[in-house]
Amino acid sequence: MATVESRPPPVLAGGQVLRTMDEALEYVHAICFKTGPPRRVGVELEWTVHYADDPGRPIDPSILRSALGDHTPRTLDPGSPQKALPEGDSLTLEPGGQVELSSPPHDSLAQLHSATAADLSYLADRLARAGLRMGEHGIDPYRPPRQLLRTLRYDAMAESFARSGSGGLTMMCGTAATQVCLDAGEPGQVATRWHTLHALGPVLLALFANSPRHAGSDTGWASARMRAWLDTDPSRTWPVAGADPTTAWGQYALAAPLLCLRRQRGSWHPPAGMTFADWIAGAVRPPPTVDDLDYHLGTLFPPVRPRGYVEARFLDAQPPGEWIAPVAVLAALFADATTTEAARELTEPVAGAWSTAARRGLADAALRSTAEAVAELGCRSLDRTDLAPGTRELVAEIVSRRLAGGGERATWKP
Repeated sequence: MATVESRPPPVLAGGQVLRTMDEALEYVHAICFKTGPPRRVGVELEWTVHYADDPGRPIDPSILRSALGDHTPRTLDPGSPQKALPEGDSLTLEPGGQVELSSPPHDSLAQLHSATAADLSYLADRLARAGLRMGEHGIDPYRPPRQLLRTLRYDAMAESFARSGSGGLTMMCGTAATQVCLDAGEPGQVATRWHTLHALGPVLLALFANSPRHAGSDTGWASARMRAWLDTDPSRTWPVAGADPTTAWGQYALAAPLLCLRRQRGSWHPPAGMTFADWIAGAVRPPPTVDDLDYHLGTLFPPVRPRGYVEARFLDAQPPGEWIAPVAVLAALFADATTTEAARELTEPVAGAWSTAARRGLADAALRSTAEAVAELGCRSLDRTDLAPGTRELVAEIVSRRLAGGGERATWKP
């Protein structure tokens, strides 16, 4: 297994022009993994938003704005103070009006759970007073995708994705995910943690898949959310392949087409198919800067993404009262090197089975047997976290219900 070299970022200011591929790759390599003892965990939790009395009715932006008040993101209300939630989580909106709650990194899983649950309850209460509620699935089971927010970025994304079919619009405006953020680890651990997270992806996707219905129809997929992502743009939504994570991510990033080309005036639509490497080579003027590369990296959406830390982006959104289950299992599997290595060995038979996991979920025999073994390891390792006993029991109950095929539940009440 490759070892990731720890090195300081190159001395490049945000406005500095990138004139060669080597400069760009050096910068990407230096910032993609911030190495050190793995301690922290964070989450980015998304949910579709619905009227409580009619979940299929399109959301009125003014009602959503009123519900969120001073926390309204500026993508919906440019004049909003966009205050953080009481416990420090930030609130953003996806293009279709999905709410996203993002935590700061926490040194303690119990602290993460306590703070995020409190902010989630606060958010749910504000929505409920406006007659709104959060969804319980990874894709909108009631409505077709509809772009609620109009920004230069979102308009450019919609046009770029439209070239490859309807998956992009569905991904932008109709899906919701549970994202888990973990430290990259010490230099000698990074590659193992990176590859293990990829190997676990199909298994945990299958275990927590809950989005078979979209826009009123049964899609035939266990995770129609992941289907939409895989159908969007393989160059930016499929897994990053390669033995060495830093090299693989740098090549992936520079080979991906631009999603947005930021300009002082006019639209942000880039020339069709132009990659960041093409931009460095002079496809358009002026040449790109370090800031442009940073922005481009934020428009890449593989199932596992390095951001200094590492994001697991492959899980369906869970019912609001159950988000802790996949987060706790994943954190427990990465609690120590021995458990992480054991998880990697368990997942070898189904590593790379992303499409099968999205389509068949636990109906696939290999994924089911692997999920059972991984779930047992993860739940057995929960006592290595600082979660309260009652929370550990809740996680184990949710996981057992998922394995038994009882994923549906009553609507959660704040």
